[in-house]
Amino acid sequence: MSMSWCWSSSGTMRKRQDEPAAEPPSSVALVVGSTGIVGTFLVDILTQQDTSGGPWKVYALSRRPWSRCRRPPPPSRTYTSTSPTPPAVAETLAPFTDITHIFYVALASLATEELIREANGAMLCNLLSVVVPNCPGLAHVSLQTGTMHYLGRLECAAETPALDPPFTEDMPRLPVFYYDQEDILFDAVARRGGGGAVTWSVHRPNIIFIFSPRSGKNLICTLCVYAAICRKEGAALRWPGSRAAWEGFYTASDADLIAEQHVWAALDPVAKNQAFNCSNGDIYKWKKLWPVLAGRFGLEWRGYECEEQRFKVSDAMAGKEAVWAEIVAEEGLVPTRLHEVANWWTMDVTADQFGLNLEILDCMNKSKEHGFLGFRNSVKSFNSWIDKLKACRIVP
Repeated sequence: MSMSWCWSSSGTMRKRQDEPAAEPPSSVALVVGSTGIVGTFLVDILTQQDTSGGPWKVYALSRRPWSRCRRPPPPSRTYTSTSPTPPAVAETLAPFTDITHIFYVALASLATEELIREANGAMLCNLLSVVVPNCPGLAHVSLQTGTMHYLGRLECAAETPALDPPFTEDMPRLPVFYYDQEDILFDAVARRGGGGAVTWSVHRPNIIFIFSPRSGKNLICTLCVYAAICRKEGAALRWPGSRAAWEGFYTASDADLIAEQHVWAALDPVAKNQAFNCSNGDIYKWKKLWPVLAGRFGLEWRGYECEEQRFKVSDAMAGKEAVWAEIVAEEGLVPTRLHEVANWWTMDVTADQFGLNLEILDCMNKSKEHGFLGFRNSVKSFNSWIDKLKACRIVP
């Protein structure tokens, strides 16, 4: 079935209402990484009654339980938790032979590139080795990677410098683990044989703006926790990073926009067997967002001052567990420990621009040329996710 999309003023994907309804196909999704920063929104979108390609049946696979900070999982989905070892994956997924679409948005973050490469390659390989041959109706596999695709291995950036932005999907490969995953995916669908053709898509978001307190990649939640601790201690909100990161242009990716692009690519024939960047379609500067963050917590703020004033947030926030516990108690927040809602490493590398002296910008032309017109206003998005965190009593 060919897809027909329309868009709201905010760039949100909507099903056209002015076309005759087609007989709904039988679509069964496996969302891998369902409690992560994009997986939660994929589950939300796919279980809505008016989502294109539906009604969908959804299996959600994750190594972690559903977050207590989000609403309970909808009854129309099956929750499974497993380790990524081959026997565990095979045992968990063997009963699910009706899967038609895989949305792979899982990521294991480890200490070194070698460990990351080994773990993430094995996770994807183990899953595809079970689902591809066991699901005769499998039609599409959607793989999420990221802008690191264009940056190379950061631990040896001098030997393998990043590509020159803005990044486009046809740029040459760099030695980064995302290419391992792509090759595993291409090989798995190519070896399908007599089971019917399986198509694929690859999605490369930039820094993700999201409400997902359990995720170690949730930058906005980490920023809010940092601001809340500064307010508690009567300190100004200080910019910790480099001049380049403070003054440079960047692109961000809203998690719900990424989820919408996954669904679009899984259903629209023109998106098959393609890789797409996925960002909001505008640019921002941290020097513009920093006063916004300070204002939301009633703080004075300081921007980049000089190299001598730079610091790591992980150092400044070391030992602040008791301070966060006091904030949670005094403000009546959802009970959390500091490490559950803040990942200082994520903030450190963002403020340091990954140690690279370039603006990390991608290009959305290919996506738009293929028919995906979604967009977000990044400043409004930044504010809206702070609103969500406050409304759900994750931060004060």
